[in-house]
This record gives sequence, C-alpha cells and structure tokens, in this order.
Amino acid sequence: MFFKALLQASLALPLLYTTASAQTACNNSPSLCDKAYNNITHLGAHNSPFLRDSTTSFSTSGNQYYNTRTQLESGVRLLSGQVHKKNNTSGNSAWHMCHSSCDLLDAGTLEEWLSEIKSWMDSNPNDVVTVLLVNSDNASPAELGASFESTGLDKLAYSPPSLSQPPETWPTLQSLISNGTRLMTFVASLTPSAQYPYLMDEFTFIFENDFENETPTAYSCTPNRPSPLTTEQAATSGRMFFMNHFLYSVQLFGIQSPNDTYIGTTNAQTGLGSLGEAITSCTGVYSKPPTFVLVDFFNVGPAIGSVDTANSVSNPTGRRSAPAEVLQETSGVSRQQGSMFAVVVAVVAAISFGM
Repeated sequence: MFFKALLQASLALPLLYTTASAQTACNNSPSLCDKAYNNITHLGAHNSPFLRDSTTSFSTSGNQYYNTRTQLESGVRLLSGQVHKKNNTSGNSAWHMCHSSCDLLDAGTLEEWLSEIKSWMDSNPNDVVTVLLVNSDNASPAELGASFESTGLDKLAYSPPSLSQPPETWPTLQSLISNGTRLMTFVASLTPSAQYPYLMDEFTFIFENDFENETPTAYSCTPNRPSPLTTEQAATSGRMFFMNHFLYSVQLFGIQSPNDTYIGTTNAQTGLGSLGEAITSCTGVYSKPPTFVLVDFFNVGPAIGSVDTANSVSNPTGRRSAPAEVLQETSGVSRQQGSMFAVVVAVVAAISFGM
C-alpha cells in the first residue's frame, strides 16, 4: 500500500510542476509572459523622479506623488526622466535628474536614480522595466553608460539586433526574463554607439503623439515626434507607439506645470479626456493598443486600470497599490514655486526640450 501511494504521488509531480510554472507572472500577470514586448501596453510614469510631496515642499514642477520604487510596486513599468549636467561648487560636473533646470527641481544624480531601479529589479526577477531618458544636455553614450555600468544595470540591459532600425519581432517578456535582459533603455535623443548597444535612440524605435496638452479635448493619436512622420508612415514603420496622456496648467511667464486639478478624469477609464477613452481611440487608429502610455500622478484614476484593460489582464498579481487619490499638502507647507531665475530658465528649457 505504501509503495502504491508513493508511485501515485511521483506520477502527480510533473503535473503539479507544470501547473505551478504556468502561473508564474511576468509584469504582474501569467498571461503576459508569452506576449512580445511591443504587443503589451506598459504604464509609464512621466518624469518619474520628480515628486510633488513633502520632500519637495509640494513643488508645482513635480509630476508624481510617489517615488520610483512605489511606482514600480504599483505596476508602472516605464520610467521617464530628464538628464542634465550640473556643476558643483568645486567646478566638477555630474549628470543629475532635473526638471527643466536643476535650479527648479533636482532629484539627485542619474546614478542614484538608476541604483533605485536596480535595487527593485533585483528583488523582482520576473519583471521587465523600461527607462526613457530625455537627454537634455546631449550626454554621450559613454557618459550615460558610465552610470549604467556603475550601478550594474548594464548587465540587465537588452541590446537590439540593429541600432539603426526596429527589429521585425521583439522578444516576449519571458524571453527577456530568461535571457537576463529585462531592462529596455531608450534615450531622446542619442547617436547610437556599438560600445553601448543597450542605449537605444528613442525615435529610431518609437514614435510619440503630442505632449503639450492644456485642455482635455486636445489629445490626438497623430504622430508628433519624430517629424515629419504621418499616421500612415508611423503605422508601417515598425516603431512602437508611445502615447503621452497628461495635462499642463499654464502659470507665471507661460510656464507649463503638471495639472492635478483634472487628474481624476485624466487618468480614469471614462470621461472627457480620460486615459481609457484615449487608448480606445488610438487603438482604432493603429489597430492595436499603444505600447506605452505616459501619465502624471499615476496612482490617481488609477491609471493602471486602463492599462490592464488594454492588456486583457483581470487578475494581476504581486502589486501593492498606492492610495488612488490626490496627495494633499499638509498644513503649513507651501507649494514650492522656485526662484524667479529658475522659472525663467525653465521657460527656455521647456521650449527647447518639451518633456
């Protein structure tokens, strides 16, 4: 009787193993593992390291209420940020994550931010993360690559078969995970280097819609960058569609700051100018959902709801949701507007770099 029971148990083991393996989640869902990277909609945090919270005195330049690690824990899989060169008091320079100008909002060095991402990825080995750097001061591949190498992120980075054109087929999430190439890195803009093949020039692989929207009726699916690129050309170019979906408010001197007064609808699944309706509209134009959607204040809405719908994900696993409401400043804490000089500098920078 004992040996019969042992035999029955051993025969059941392969079935149990197969069932467990099939339930492994990639980017919070088993159903995404076998999908190609470009056939998934990735939720993006616009200007990920630039916070509007107590650490920045609720700066009106902040695009997010919660930090990069919390964003990742909550399902964000695309992180964007602006890289600027900053000189210190001794005359040495370093690459910092700054919003338009380091005098306006400085979130620390690029290396520190990449280290935060690396730490999270080490703890979450079944997730594919995308980083988009806005190369505001024209850093070279070697200068950016040094920060990736110092944090070890270069060891996790994917390198495409060609730096001059999109691949005919992108790997599946499971392939990227199994191959240890779970980090996608795009730079706007960059002259590609064979020495740093994982630093991909954004507009070789991606096209974007307009990003300077000030009213909820202004959103469009029409390509804005790279220019000139028509809708028809974009659809057949092999590039992935990057859908910007956030609003600006106009402040002093015409400077644009992230709009949080309408964010409850902007990031919602329904309503005038909502994320859900924008995804549906652009899906109709390109016959597939956008590969990336970029939002401010990701937790409100929450924006992940529309992304799950686009990905046909109904039971995500492994997420820790951030509070889905506007983060309010505490009594006695004023919003940081920045110095007059910083505002003027930011106006010039906004004109030059947009995002």
